[in-house]
Amino acid sequence: MAAKDEGGRYIHYQRIHRILAEGNFVLCVSEGRFGGVHAAFYDLFRLANDKVTEHWDTTEKIAPRNEWKNDNGKF
Repeated sequence: MAAKDEGGRYIHYQRIHRILAEGNFVLCVSEGRFGGVHAAFYDLFRLANDKVTEHWDTTEKIAPRNEWKNDNGKF
């Protein structure tokens, strides 16, 4: 899935790693490309009456594998 942010940069979701839910909150942890850069996405949704009523997100660049400090990876 691809979308544009408010700044006109493309967000391209490529893989969902985890979806966690508790009560009326759902967290989606995924990766893809943001403005052409490999990135991790964390999207938190609050639901009410079967609809998304609030959304928070953060994006973090994923360093190239040769710059990793360990072999654990991002996910």
